Amino acid sequence: MRSSRYYIFTALIAAVVFTMSVQIVFASAAADKLSTEEILAKHLASIGTEEARNSVTSMMSSGTAKLVARGRNAGETAGLVVIASEGEKNLIGMRFDNSEYPYEKMGYDGNEFTVGFLSPGKRSLFGSILRINEDTFKVGVLGGPLSTAWELLNYNEKVGKLKCGGTKKLDGVEHYKCSYDPKKSAMDITMYFDATTFRLARTEYKRVISGGQGVGIDNSARQNESRYTITENFSDYKPENNLTLPHSYVLTFEMLTGNGSTNMEWTMNLNEFTFNQKIPAEEFKVDTF
Repeated sequence: MRSSRYYIFTALIAAVVFTMSVQIVFASAAADKLSTEEILAKHLASIGTEEARNSVTSMMSSGTAKLVARGRNAGETAGLVVIASEGEKNLIGMRFDNSEYPYEKMGYDGNEFTVGFLSPGKRSLFGSILRINEDTFKVGVLGGPLSTAWELLNYNEKVGKLKCGGTKKLDGVEHYKCSYDPKKSAMDITMYFDATTFRLARTEYKRVISGGQGVGIDNSARQNESRYTITENFSDYKPENNLTLPHSYVLTFEMLTGNGSTNMEWTMNLNEFTFNQKIPAEEFKVDTF
């Protein structure tokens, strides 16, 4: 009798496990079948309603910034950050209490993408890489939803094409994986959207420069083949002015050359947001020293 009950119980457990497995498989398959257009629409809705998004003409966020450098020139320093945007114009500016590395600034004024100098005529390695990829960063991808210039807010396939396919786990969480291909970009860009909330979690930019390419960049970035990756991580989403925006922004730059590797990580914690204030146009041109 006990044996009979045992087998019945075992069969019931097996049936439940099988049913759950089938549901998970079908749920995953259904997730994979979401179209690019559906993912884009859900991402925009995750930021806010259309009315709330359209009501914002400018955005400024500020907070603390910390740089941790590994490899060549290893060390760390702390400072402040401001991220500002108005329409398609945008900038990210960090200031550090460090005489050798006082700034990291990048901006687009609607016509030109500029990068700040550490001292007259000298940019950081990261700034030099940004500069030679200016066509990529003229498109409003850098900063993601922290900017009114965020390309997906006014998605236009004539500027760049978003294509989503499949999912990938980041830190154990399922995300939709989408490629973004600006018309003039030489970089491979991949975006990851949380499969539950559809918020942007990560954007990756990758490029390989073979020896002899990269005219105009620092000598340290021009030796033999160079492989580099720029990664943006967005998290700690909270409500601000009827929008849901990230309050943690981590920017990472990794470069591998024949001379060694470089890894720089800027962690920005944003604690103050202001909206719809006029920003002087000259603020978005950041290459004056």
